Amino acid sequence: MNKHLLVTTLLLLFLLPLRAQASKWLDKHKRAVFSVVTYDKEDKILNTGNGFFVTEDGVAMSNYAIFKGAQRAVVLTTDGKQLSVKNIMGANDMYDVIKFRVETDKKVPALAVASTGSAAWDNVFILPYSTQKDKRYSTGKVKEVSSIAGGHAYYTLAIPLRKKLVSCPVMNEKGEVIGIAQQAVGKDTTSICYAVSASFIMKQTIAALSLGTPALQSISIRKALPEKEKEALVYLMMASSYVNPEEYLAMLGDFIEMYPNSSDGYLRRASHYFYQDRDDTNLEAVEADFARAVNVADKKEDVYYNISNLIYTYQVNRQPETPFKDWTLDRALEEIRKAIAIDPLPVYTLQEANVLYAMGKYEEAAASYAVVNKSNVASPATFYSEAKAREYAGAELSEVIQLMDSVMAFYPTSIPAEAVGYVLERGHYKMDAGEYREAVTDYDAYYSAVRGNVNDVFYYLRAQAAFHGRQYQRALDDIAKAISLNPKVAGYLVEQGTYNLRVGRFQDAINSLDAAIKLDPENPGSYRMKGYSQIQLGMQSEGCSNLQKAKELGDEAAENLLEKHCK
Repeated sequence: MNKHLLVTTLLLLFLLPLRAQASKWLDKHKRAVFSVVTYDKEDKILNTGNGFFVTEDGVAMSNYAIFKGAQRAVVLTTDGKQLSVKNIMGANDMYDVIKFRVETDKKVPALAVASTGSAAWDNVFILPYSTQKDKRYSTGKVKEVSSIAGGHAYYTLAIPLRKKLVSCPVMNEKGEVIGIAQQAVGKDTTSICYAVSASFIMKQTIAALSLGTPALQSISIRKALPEKEKEALVYLMMASSYVNPEEYLAMLGDFIEMYPNSSDGYLRRASHYFYQDRDDTNLEAVEADFARAVNVADKKEDVYYNISNLIYTYQVNRQPETPFKDWTLDRALEEIRKAIAIDPLPVYTLQEANVLYAMGKYEEAAASYAVVNKSNVASPATFYSEAKAREYAGAELSEVIQLMDSVMAFYPTSIPAEAVGYVLERGHYKMDAGEYREAVTDYDAYYSAVRGNVNDVFYYLRAQAAFHGRQYQRALDDIAKAISLNPKVAGYLVEQGTYNLRVGRFQDAINSLDAAIKLDPENPGSYRMKGYSQIQLGMQSEGCSNLQKAKELGDEAAENLLEKHCK
């Protein structure tokens, strides 16, 4: 017998049983294989390749390289349908594999993933993508099995791989998919190829912190959410600063679809609608999600709190002339009091205090803040808010200062950037209470905390505190700094004249007051103090003339000085 004929005969004898086995499931399973087309940001074709379904609801596998840099993707099925890729469910760029889901409202033909891997010398088949009714496929044996992450198989196959078969399914004799075909590299590309096990690809998932991984960042197609609710919520939180508003809204829709009985999804979507809507056109959708959240929530008090907070924000930030429906501060107060009635948590009481403050009900607000300040959520901000509420309610300054002391007690050793305003405010209160030297101490603390980065107004205020605290040289130094920073303010020069007059520096006082008069010639106090200073220097005529000018401008104190010094 001819040698070539003998080889052919033996090969046919080897293949005939395999073809008989494959024919049992070939026609059905080949419909699960499809073509993939990905597109870039300009909607031009980026890559093409193959893939296959592994679940009837549209979960599929393919090569990662096809999707890298893609803005969108579609699959073309064997019966001519085009289905959009809905989201990426997992990817591994090292092993060049990806799992994704397509948008479909019907079941799709899918391959069953083998529950056990194949061994060396097992028979395997590679199914191509084809829109024709043909029986073509490639067959061969497993040449070698190695292990990759998690104990999954990586196969070397004794099958030459045509380019059109890359990322097609590798099947066992039972018609189960064991892996995805990959091109061989190096010298031996004509007799072998490789396959990453399908079980490994099925294990590729999105985790809470997956959004920042390079493999996923390089694909602009929306990502699926993690399968566990808590991880999905963390993922949504991360995504809110990573993706655009439209994509984030779609992700919220995915979450609600996955967890329809979770109030978190409805509350987050309501918040998203609210903050993305500046003309109140989406408030109906916000209100609808409020209702859904209340309906499904186990902890309704948390939903009431969120509703109250959003309506409060609406009122305080947008200040609408005509509120949407009943979105008033009264509604915000009603909602938070529903929460408190269920569970009087300090955070709920804090929300109540904020709403009462915004309503101008300062005594009630102060009482609520006081409750918060006896709890574990007390903070510098809550003590400060109570101080302001009590101030507006007409409390004694000593009570307000005591609360400001509680604010500053949170910073016993140093004052961080976020607290510098508090110490400055306490200084103002101490000024108003006549505690001038204590006010200077607070102003000094503020000056140190901001490393001397202050303006003329600060120097003016500290000068006043120092002057009234009888620290005259400090007052003169600070008012001089204020003038050097802003020499066009007549009031600073008048203040400087006052300080010089007080310490008996009459000529210096006259110089300051002359400069003030040039800037503001209608200020009677400048003429009165200048006149008095001139009289003290023996310039009786000039002094009396300036006192008369002050009287003509309405300065009542000038009259007494005229009677005493200018008879």
